[in-house]
Amino acid sequence: AMALFPQTFIDDLRMQADILRVIQEYVPLRKAGVNWKGLCPFHNEKTPSFQVNPDKGFFHCFGCGVGGDVFKFLELHEKIGFTDAVRLLAQKFGVPLPELQEGSDGRADNNTREALLKMHEIAAAYFREQLDGPAGVRARQLVKDRGVTPATAQALGFGFAPQSRDGLKTRLQQQGFTLTPMLQSGLVVQRENGEVVDRFRNRFMIPICRDTGSVIAFGGRAMESDQVPKYLNSPETPIYSKGRTLYGLNQTKPHIRKLGYVVLVEGYFDFAQVFQSNAAPVVASCGTALTQQQAQLLRRFTSRVVLCYDPDAAGEGAAEKSSELLVKEGFDVNVAMLDRGLDPDTFIQQRGADAYRARLKASRPYLEYLMDQAARGVNLQDPETQRGFLNKMLAIAAWLPEATTRDQFADKVAHRAGITAEVIQHEFRKLAARRQTVMARNELPGLGDIKKAEKALIWWLIQRPGEALPVVGTLQEDDLKPLATRRVLELAQSLHGLPTDQVPSALIQR
Repeated sequence: AMALFPQTFIDDLRMQADILRVIQEYVPLRKAGVNWKGLCPFHNEKTPSFQVNPDKGFFHCFGCGVGGDVFKFLELHEKIGFTDAVRLLAQKFGVPLPELQEGSDGRADNNTREALLKMHEIAAAYFREQLDGPAGVRARQLVKDRGVTPATAQALGFGFAPQSRDGLKTRLQQQGFTLTPMLQSGLVVQRENGEVVDRFRNRFMIPICRDTGSVIAFGGRAMESDQVPKYLNSPETPIYSKGRTLYGLNQTKPHIRKLGYVVLVEGYFDFAQVFQSNAAPVVASCGTALTQQQAQLLRRFTSRVVLCYDPDAAGEGAAEKSSELLVKEGFDVNVAMLDRGLDPDTFIQQRGADAYRARLKASRPYLEYLMDQAARGVNLQDPETQRGFLNKMLAIAAWLPEATTRDQFADKVAHRAGITAEVIQHEFRKLAARRQTVMARNELPGLGDIKKAEKALIWWLIQRPGEALPVVGTLQEDDLKPLATRRVLELAQSLHGLPTDQVPSALIQR
């Protein structure tokens, strides 16, 4: 059921919400008569034709024709629905939301979310209180040892979960919460014997917020060296999904928009140092490779990313996965290299923000970084080695979304390998053409209309069967039913266990 706010509430909120103040958060405006003018955020323009009329509460762009009230602006700019725009606006101006008018099940769901948000707010306050109190002595020392100032600790809401078994549980009970929602929040857990205790005990607490600022989860760092795991995170809940959240985005959003790029780091303390030293706009992926949802979330603020992961094997692996995903999603990606053994956290503590900024400035475009990696320590004069290098580069070119990017990459590869650019461009084009043929085969006759993802999958089955087969294996009957290429994919599933080099011919012959 579509959530409906009472019309009177919406009208009141529209009156209270100063459209000028809201839009100025996103667009620089200057006064021109009764209106305010600026460059339209919805299309590229050199001369300002975007106007806001605060008295009437409307905006309009004479260039691209978009216009509307304050809700409309948030819908378009934040790429959210009307209901979420109402929520966001109410939050910005501290207006409490009324009960939603809708089917009972939807309302219950909404109440659950509100309850979970409230519990996380209480938990964050409780952990902060503990950090400042007598129990937090060692945790305060940890903050100091990590080179984090009290002001930063406060801005990021750092806290401490004491050793006690049920301090937070008691606090939540005092505030009137019952067991079911408490367990749903993941802040408490039920043991085998039925006893309910706090999830986080004797841990340094880091609140994780959604990009609008409300706390939705926590990361808890071990206080003892033998405590496992070193980092304990909140489970997935109705308000928290790890793959859709970027740590610190709520803090750095305006900074990212203003400077037009973002630095992506791995850990909470990496984030804290870059944030505190004001070296660059930053977000953290918290030790996992980026997801498509996180990339799309980031895309609302910028399309330029500098990756700065730990310079160890795990960090490089994650950087590679994340970069590939970002390039496929159409980002410009650079990779910043730090010395072995120094993550952004230690680098900034030892050498300062300026040295870090210099490393970001010296960061290499991702494709060049990959090329450097592949060419490192090998002799490209040797024809055999050169062939291997080119094949690696071709494999990379295969997933570049735009032809222009492919051509530029071809030039650089040619230059590096000491071959004429024509040869490489010819190879790259052959690759692109081969990809089209495999995908098209006159739209694979008799199969009708084919989705992009299906084409891609079939291309991978033929080009890289070893990687594609396990993916096809995960498709269920229901996934396959509506697909035009169902027969091909079912056949591929039946080839599981065949030596991979025989897969392409088996697919093509049948």
